[in-house]
Amino acid sequence: MLFTVVVSKEDNWYVAKCVENSVASQGKTIEEAIANLKEALELYYEGEEIQKPQMPPLITTIEVAV
Repeated sequence: MLFTVVVSKEDNWYVAKCVENSVASQGKTIEEAIANLKEALELYYEGEEIQKPQMPPLITTIEVAV
């Protein structure tokens, strides 16, 4: 199953968050954060039947005047 993941840096940590279900994890490197998220998702869905989304998420950016 493919998931959409957003990785951001917060202080000295990288945070990886799954868009489809908001499961998140962190690590000292991007690779570690993603590996930890993969493990968290496997545990989250353990024993569950995963429903495929009808449409994949649309990821975009917008500009807002502030």
